Amino acid sequence: MAEQTASAGHQLGQLVGDWMEQFVTLPLLQEVANRLRLYLDHGQRQRTCRDGKVIWNDEDGNTVAYDFVMELDGSDDCRGIPIAFFETFWRRGKRHSKDKARDDSGKLMPMRELHPTARFLGMIASGDFTNPAVQLVASRGIDLFLIPKAKIITAFGEHGVTIDYPDKFPEPDKAALVEKFRETMVDSLRTRIANRLRGLIGEANLLAYVDRVRSAMGALPQEFRIAARKTASPMAFETVDSVTKFLENPLFSFDGEASDDYVYQITYSDGATFERSVATIETLRTLHGQMERLVRHVEAIIK
Repeated sequence: MAEQTASAGHQLGQLVGDWMEQFVTLPLLQEVANRLRLYLDHGQRQRTCRDGKVIWNDEDGNTVAYDFVMELDGSDDCRGIPIAFFETFWRRGKRHSKDKARDDSGKLMPMRELHPTARFLGMIASGDFTNPAVQLVASRGIDLFLIPKAKIITAFGEHGVTIDYPDKFPEPDKAALVEKFRETMVDSLRTRIANRLRGLIGEANLLAYVDRVRSAMGALPQEFRIAARKTASPMAFETVDSVTKFLENPLFSFDGEASDDYVYQITYSDGATFERSVATIETLRTLHGQMERLVRHVEAIIK
């Protein structure tokens, strides 16, 4: 019986979560992407450059699936430069919310360590989320947009749909909620509920979220440092152009034999830092080339 109860509750939670992702998070992030002139990849989009889920590899080559990724110069046929990664979810209860925070933030963090252009990592959470879970997300430098459970329940309830229940709710009654949800939730109703939720959240809060993503992307590099592992000290540069020029014909002063291991460091205007070791100059050029394209893109938006 316990397994059946968990199964029915999980089904309803999955249905609400799918609605959240498609009718709330997707329109919000598409609005952000449009304003920033970025390509938004997500599970609802068909792309010839990938199969199935939105997959990116971490530094160790492990595949990681994400709910949403914003790309610079991305298209349906070509993957672009990653700018922002997002996870989104619905939690009816507070139980295990810290585990969820740990798991999703753990998925996001490696992208910031791998890509200098990954300037925003975000979680869009709806439902019950404990203070320890919120603090864990913040401690890992992940942006959290939290939609309280009460607003979700109100938006559904005003349209005659029940998505919450007591902890000891009988299994047949849970199954009835699942059946009613599936029968009544046509796309037009899903949209109306999402619009009502948007009103409950408030346009000011939604616009503030757009600004948070824009601000993170607009915090451009203030200093670059490039070093070979066996160089006495790193070489510092103040502009992206000076690094580009140096990498056309890089010359390092070595203490001993030449190195084939290089370090690329960036300090951004918001105080964030990036550091990555690469094996070849060509990889170093590719990494910096992506950063240069982001800088040019942000400058064009500002103008």
